Amino acid sequence: MSDLSTIRLGFVGLGNIAHLHCDRLRNAGLDDLVAAGMDVDADARRIFAEEYGATVYEDPDEFYADVDAVLVTTPNKFHEQYVVDALGAGRDVFVEKPLAHTLESAERIADAAADAEGFCMVGFHNRFANPVQTLVEYERNGTLGEVSHVEADYIRRRGVPGRGSWFTRKPIAGGGSLIDIGAHAIDLSLYLLGYPDVVEVSGETRAQFGTRDDYSYLDMWGEDRGASEFSVDDSASAFVRCADGTTITLEVAWASNRPGSQQYYVRGSEAGAGLDLKDHSLELYETATTGTMHHRTTEIETGDDEPHALEQEHFLEAVAAGEPPGTNTVEQALTVQRVMDAIYRSSERGRAVAVE
Repeated sequence: MSDLSTIRLGFVGLGNIAHLHCDRLRNAGLDDLVAAGMDVDADARRIFAEEYGATVYEDPDEFYADVDAVLVTTPNKFHEQYVVDALGAGRDVFVEKPLAHTLESAERIADAAADAEGFCMVGFHNRFANPVQTLVEYERNGTLGEVSHVEADYIRRRGVPGRGSWFTRKPIAGGGSLIDIGAHAIDLSLYLLGYPDVVEVSGETRAQFGTRDDYSYLDMWGEDRGASEFSVDDSASAFVRCADGTTITLEVAWASNRPGSQQYYVRGSEAGAGLDLKDHSLELYETATTGTMHHRTTEIETGDDEPHALEQEHFLEAVAAGEPPGTNTVEQALTVQRVMDAIYRSSERGRAVAVE
């Protein structure tokens, strides 16, 4: 590992996500890197300073002058403002997914990143899960043959965030379940396919649960302020067609009347794979002729390293080396944003649409 001790990290948006990042640094013995924080809310600044011993700022220029790298953990609508400003100040940036709340905003971030001295990495942490990295190597060494399709499910039985929080307000979040957890499912599916160009999407988004006065649940992240504070989708279904002939089927839901799942099935000409991110498992599926024709299912056991921590380490190593991390790029995140935008447009028009 490179010497990380001289890096001064600054956090923009000092809510729960920033605290989670700082706690992971603390668990890794790297909490001394947390140098500064910036937020428009005085209480958030005070709590962050007390918890992590960081200098806190309201003025952006003073903040950027005090740090080497910036983690943007604001609500989606404000990603553009702070990512573009940080890149303009010559700082390396990590921004949580999605890239932005709208495609137009994401495109402006991409333009700024293309001309920036520093780099921007986007928070798709599932790529760093050990079963995912193992599966990718099986793909690269030809075990699966020609991979043609990914089935992606990210479904919660009941998991609508606090109605009235920024997650459920379209002007701030940009969308609901598709923007939130769907971004992860789309990114990982494209990652498993080698990020081909996407040409067409057919999709449907729904709001069947968050809009109900009698929405029932066992627990909820955040305070429930009722159906009137819900203006986004709570599920989405889509079919994604890529230029090389590969395809993706997508099922996303914050709430559904079925068991929750976070499963991916990868179909190849020589073998397939089943990846379950809820129970950290990976299986290979093959059919062979040895002795007699038969099916073979192989369970693969990997370590249980925490993918968020591995992602964080990758970002810090890149900052220390002064080189872009080579993964989780803005260009890839922009592709995810374009697919999400196309799913929303397809749902509105009732037909398949081109990915623009």
